[in-house]
Order: sequence, then structure tokens, then C-alpha cells
Amino acid sequence: MFNQDTQPNKMFYQDAQPRRKVNQCVSFPSNQQGATGKTSLERRKNRWFIQTNVTSDLIINVEENIFHLHKVPMVSKSVYINKLVFEGRNNGGTNSVLSINIENLPGGSLMLELIVRFCYGLPINLNVTNVAPLYCAAHFLDMNEDFEQGNLISKTEAFFSFIIFSSWKHTIQILKSCEAIPSLPKELKLEKRCIESLAWKASLETKSIFKGENMHNSTDKEIWWFEDVSVLRVDHFVELIKEVKRKNMRFRLVGSCIEYWASKRLLAMAKHGFDSTEKDVQRVTVGSLIEILPVEENSVSCSFLLHILKAGLMFDIDPELTRQLENRLALMLEKCCVEDLIVRNYRENEGIYDVGIVVKVVKAYAKYFTSNSTSTMYMIASLVDEYLVSIVARDDRLSVKNFLSLIEALPKNARVWHDKLYTAMDMYLKSHPTLTEEERSSICKFLQYDKLSKVAKNHAMKNDRLPLKVTIKFLLLEQVHMTRSILAVGSNFVRTKSQAIVRRELGKRWVKAQKEIAFMKDEMEKMKMQFNDLEKCGGTLRNKMGLYLKSM
Repeated sequence: MFNQDTQPNKMFYQDAQPRRKVNQCVSFPSNQQGATGKTSLERRKNRWFIQTNVTSDLIINVEENIFHLHKVPMVSKSVYINKLVFEGRNNGGTNSVLSINIENLPGGSLMLELIVRFCYGLPINLNVTNVAPLYCAAHFLDMNEDFEQGNLISKTEAFFSFIIFSSWKHTIQILKSCEAIPSLPKELKLEKRCIESLAWKASLETKSIFKGENMHNSTDKEIWWFEDVSVLRVDHFVELIKEVKRKNMRFRLVGSCIEYWASKRLLAMAKHGFDSTEKDVQRVTVGSLIEILPVEENSVSCSFLLHILKAGLMFDIDPELTRQLENRLALMLEKCCVEDLIVRNYRENEGIYDVGIVVKVVKAYAKYFTSNSTSTMYMIASLVDEYLVSIVARDDRLSVKNFLSLIEALPKNARVWHDKLYTAMDMYLKSHPTLTEEERSSICKFLQYDKLSKVAKNHAMKNDRLPLKVTIKFLLLEQVHMTRSILAVGSNFVRTKSQAIVRRELGKRWVKAQKEIAFMKDEMEKMKMQFNDLEKCGGTLRNKMGLYLKSM
């Protein structure tokens, strides 16, 4: 009888609500004595004995366990055991106890115990944790309806079908139990049926009933079933995502589910490191997640893509997949904020934040989108400078190379103003007081005087953290700038005043100008005459000096 307090027509909606634990199982009561009379099954260490009035004539070895049984009840239910017994007799067995080995039985000795109980008519409890391995074991032993009506395959099939139709969480438990069985669940389509059931329920649920306040209305995150499916193995999760896509689930919801699964199963583990075996598994995992990402814009966040890119580089996934991620991030960069670019490092010898990931994306943007409008490039430069100021400039473990690589990722003409860049440089120099003069010079080599505001220039010329040659350069440029300004202001003043006078007193000014010109001409003539006289005097002096030198 089925022991459950839910009805099939209520389906899975109750699984989304808090309720008391359901003992969902089916018990096959003993309704036959069998050929051996009253029976019971007892275990002594790794040996199992059927207690009957008939001597055991069959031994089945599974793993390191030995079952002392009888041929009739076992061969009457299983084509596979019947075949082994028949082959054993043909190989010389007569009335002696026959011993057979069963290798690779799904579920091993635990499932054989249930099968023995079924064959002897003893009560067994069929539940969500053992129905899948028992179903596979029944198929392995070929316990079908053609051999005997009401055999184990049909009974486990009926229970399995009811569970995946009626219960969301128990379907997940069944799918998890399939992980321990190498191939049969896939061959028998158990996994496929579980996944289709989950996808159908998730799609139907998200279209109608959500779990109240636990749902963020604006972002579609933290839907109740995200947590449930986060326990699934990656191959099962990937198939589930493919199935919900086929059912036209909203792409943002699909993307949010992938983000949640990755945060639970993959990204949170990155900081602990992996051995070589785990690295191979994670390489496949990351690659699989990238391949199932929805292609629609805004289906996943920029922050998640950066983290999955970091994981991909860490686990050496296919370079083509990393290139796709970089290009996708480059497309999203114009809509990102500084918080989206935060990716932490977990290694002690590196900076707090992974600047290299951001550099890759910015370079991808600069490479593929240089044809964009100049204003767009300015916007990305502003984002990068804000990231430097707000996030990484104070990191005392950030190397000079990484700091410069982020500045150099964009073309030189990408920045209209250098105030934020100067602030970031000053903060970096302050948090790295032991830098050499050469290192400080390399930090400031991109700083342009003419792109700084007046306030920033004044601060820079008094900043003793800047390299000396940069300070001197700025002081000289400031002097040149001031000189040009004074000359420009004076010239403009004279020109403006002259124009006003001409408009008011054109006649007077013309006469005065003519007199001044005549006066200047007279003065020039006088100067010419004086110059000629000086030339003559100079010639006389040279001659006298020559004669004096000859006389000596």
C-alpha cells in the first residue's frame, strides 16, 4: 500500500510549501509461503541466510557478500539468474549446492537483499532512495512481466512513475540516487524522465505560482526551486536547463538559475583549490555551463560572466569558450557599473582583486569596438578610472605591472580628463611607499598636464609622492602656460581698446597715428646715422689695434 498523505491531483505545489515530512514508500507484504515454507532473511556479518525448513541449494556472491538461497524462488523471477543456474548445471553441477557470481549489479548487495526478499515473498519497503537502483537491478536481472506477472520491473516502474508525477522533491532525490549507478539510469531513461518532470513542473510553477515573499520581483532571483536543483550533478543540471529552454522559460530566469547553481557548486569552491582530478571535473563543468548560457542580452549579469571567465582560465578550458566570454563581456561593458567588475583573488601572493580579468575584457572592448563613437570610449575610460579609484588603487598587494596594464588597456586618446587617473595614481603611490623612483615614474608616465583640471594641477605640483622629474615638468609647463596667458590677455586687451578708440575718435586717431609714424621714421633715420658712426669708429679702432699689435 502507498503510505503518503498527498494526493496525485495536488501534484507538486505542496512541495513548495513548508509541511511535515512525508514517508513516501510502498510496502510489498508477504502474501506467499513459496516453495520453501515459512521464511525469514538473516544476516551474519557478510553472509545472508534464508531460514526455512529446506536446505539451501544456491549461493549467490555479490561484491564481498554471500547469500545462501534456493534455486526455485530465484530462477522463477529472474531470467538472468535462471541462465546462470542453467549454465552452472551444464558445467557439472548435480545435486550439490550451486555457487554463482553476479558482477556489476546496480546497487550491489543492498539491492540483492531487496530482490531476495521480493523473490521469497518477504515484505520490502520501496522508497525514493532505492527505487531507481532497484529498478535498474531488476532490469539487470531481467525480472520482467513476460517471465512472471507482477514481477519486480513492473512494480518499481509503477512506483517510479507515481513519484515523478506527484512530487517535486522526491523526483530530485530519485535523480540524485541515479548518480551512484554508472550507465543504466541513462539507458533506461530514468534520468530523462526525472528531468522532463522537473522541467515541466518548474516551467508551470514559474508561470503561475511563486513562493511568496521569497521571490525578488524585479530580478527573478531566489525562486524556491533554484536551491533544490543546486544539488544536482552538472550533467543532470545541464540537461534540466536544456529542457526548460525547450519549454520557453524566460531567459532571465534561466540565466539566474545557472548563476545560482554555479555560486553553490563551483565558484564558492574556487578559493580552496583543486587537485588534478578535481580540476579535470571542473574544466568540464565550466565548459558545460558556458555552453548552456542563454544568448539573449541581459540574461546573465556581468559579474557572473567575469567570475565564470576566471574559473575558465583557472581550469584551462577551451580557449574558444574564453574568447566568446570576453567578447560577450565587451558587449556588456558599456552598461556595467564598478561593482560588476569586482572579482576577488584567493591566492596570497596576488592582489585582493583580479585585475587581469578586467584587463582582458577592456582590451577586448578596445580591439573590437574602436569604431564606436568617441563618447562611448570616454565612458569606458571613466568606468576603468572609477574602478581604479574605488576598488584597486589602495590594494597594497597589487603589482605595478597589473596597475599599469589596466591603464594601458585603452588607447591614449580614450580619456578626456585625467583627474580620476591622477587620483588613482596618487592613491597607489600612497599605499606603496617603498616604490623606487623608476617605478614611480612608470606609474605616472601616462599622466598629461593639459588634461588635468586647475585643482588637480595645483595638487600635483605640491605632491611629494610624485617623481621629481614629473613635478619639475609640471612646474615648467605651468610657467609656460602662465606666460602665454599673460601675453594672450595683454594682446587681447590692446586690440579691444584700439577697436573702441577707432570707433569713437577715428579722425583724431588717424592724425595722431600719422604724426607717430613720421616721428618713428625720423627716429629710425637718426638711429641709422648713429649706427653708421659706430661702424666707422669700430673700423678705426680695429686698424689702430692692428698697428699696435704689429709694433710689439
